[in-house]
Amino acid sequence: MLKLTAKALVCAMSLSFAGLSQAEEPISIKFAHVVAEHTPKGQGALLFKKLAEERLPGRVKVEVYPNSSLFGDGKEMEALLLGDVQLLAPSLAKFEHYAKQIQIFDLPFIFDDIHAVDRFQQSPQGKALLTSMEGKGITGLAYWHNGMKQLSSNKALHEPKDARGLKFRVQASAVLDEQFKALRAAPRKMSFAEVYQGLQTGVVNGTENTWSNYESQKVHEVQKFFTESDHGAIDYMVITNTKFWNGLPEDVRTELDKVMAEVTVEVNKQADDLNRASRQKIIDAGTSEIVTLTPEQREEWRKAMQPVWKKFEKDIGADLIEAAQAANTP
Repeated sequence: MLKLTAKALVCAMSLSFAGLSQAEEPISIKFAHVVAEHTPKGQGALLFKKLAEERLPGRVKVEVYPNSSLFGDGKEMEALLLGDVQLLAPSLAKFEHYAKQIQIFDLPFIFDDIHAVDRFQQSPQGKALLTSMEGKGITGLAYWHNGMKQLSSNKALHEPKDARGLKFRVQASAVLDEQFKALRAAPRKMSFAEVYQGLQTGVVNGTENTWSNYESQKVHEVQKFFTESDHGAIDYMVITNTKFWNGLPEDVRTELDKVMAEVTVEVNKQADDLNRASRQKIIDAGTSEIVTLTPEQREEWRKAMQPVWKKFEKDIGADLIEAAQAANTP
């Protein structure tokens, strides 16, 4: 009887230690993205890892996978919903199938500059978009700036008519499709990782992106011209699997929220500097020409693209479009 009791005690202690060991296993957080590490998003992911592991030592482990090394554009959302990755920062253009209202960010010339984008994102309407996909298992944690979009092409684009007939790479976005159709150009959906080769081989003649993404992907090696249009923003929403996030211990989730807020401030501060530096690197490379639009030319581009607003007003909401326009006034 004593032997059985002692044996039972040893087994109980072993199970107890095993449970304690299991409890001490850090929470694994995989953060995947599709751009280079020295872009604003790439730097933000690394800073999140650094601060999260410093603030929650032994409790969380963050693994960062840049440059589509874990999942590419076409697979990352599915991976998040399946729980194969815990954090993503997709372009805002990627969410039209989950919340139509987020298409507001794709409307061309809706925002005058990145400061207007920031004011809208911090408004009640902008913050509400972060939680607009929770019914589909996706929770938005923050907006990260990348920068304003410029056009690239294999010919100089001074006026909207210069874009006619050209094939432009676009993200998988109905708004961006219509944006280029409004110019009588041909949109072609293509993943970010395929853009360089697509431009190099002539599958597409041009694209739209920020200076930092152009420079990091060496697009200036295969494009002769960049038009400084500032016609839209490429920003990101940092998202997580809702079930995963809500299942975290409350103190861990609270601390990660604080870390994300700190990282967001830093990412948004660095984005402008990085885009300026990338623009200068493209100039210094001497492989491309930057076309600077006059105010009159920019107004022509805006008028050519503005009919897209009306096409998507029903999906996005006239009130949201009005709020976005109001953000142009400081």
